[in-house]
Amino acid sequence: MRLPEVFSSNPFAVSIEIFPPKTPEGDDALRKHLKTLVQHQPAFVSCTYGAGGSTQDRTVSWCQEIKSDFDRPAMAHFTCVGSTRDQLNEWLDQAAAAGIENIMALRGDPPKGEESFQAVDGGLQYANQLVQLIQDHPKDFAIGVAGYPEKHLEAPSMEVDMANLKRKVDAGADAVFTQLFFDNDNFFRFRDSCAAAGITVPIVPGIMPITDFARIKRITSMCGTVFPEALATRLEAVQDDADAQFEIGVGYAIEQCTALRDNGARGIHFYALNKSQACQKILEALAG
Repeated sequence: MRLPEVFSSNPFAVSIEIFPPKTPEGDDALRKHLKTLVQHQPAFVSCTYGAGGSTQDRTVSWCQEIKSDFDRPAMAHFTCVGSTRDQLNEWLDQAAAAGIENIMALRGDPPKGEESFQAVDGGLQYANQLVQLIQDHPKDFAIGVAGYPEKHLEAPSMEVDMANLKRKVDAGADAVFTQLFFDNDNFFRFRDSCAAAGITVPIVPGIMPITDFARIKRITSMCGTVFPEALATRLEAVQDDADAQFEIGVGYAIEQCTALRDNGARGIHFYALNKSQACQKILEALAG
């Protein structure tokens, strides 16, 4: 099922994001977690594309497995990093041959050791160019793109960032999936700004349940996500108690997701970090 059909047939479409493990043991563990999560009938499962395209073949194979073994639509991540136009088209040919219908089009982060993104000779500099390249491919892929409720770190202002998002949507994106956030008001303001800019495709909030405070602090520091002071205080008080961190983090995510759903969010895109326990509790609460 392609993204337009996902959102036309689901008033509230839940999706799960995974990444390709690095070991056979990691693969087996992920399969167990996915077996649990697909019982909640996510609208699709997406699989990331490693830094510099390092897992691009694994992304395709995992998407095939998501479709064949877990009977869920798949979305493959795809970036500009380290690839020429010809190489990007070769990957699209591979994805089409594998039966992939949905692609998450991202510029990608700068390669390790580099401070800013630079396209390779013959490559692409911006995500909207990647969206256009996918649109020009003979295969009719559906396309998701990233949005940033609290601004992309490299954008000088929210206005510039919104203009960049509009270019991606105008190039042919079918849905926008946001960076993780913890303050719903920031998402609602972003959604309103999208509407004001003439962006009419679904805007789907991205949620990462907190299960480890130290890890989430590292992640938010890298992407510029605002972390609520009251929540940080609660988590700091139990930073030596993993179970307490899990309970606080999942409880917060349940409240956050419930409020998003009740205020018209088109779905939730869960950054599951290849685990099932937190998302399972949230999905059970949402279904309850």
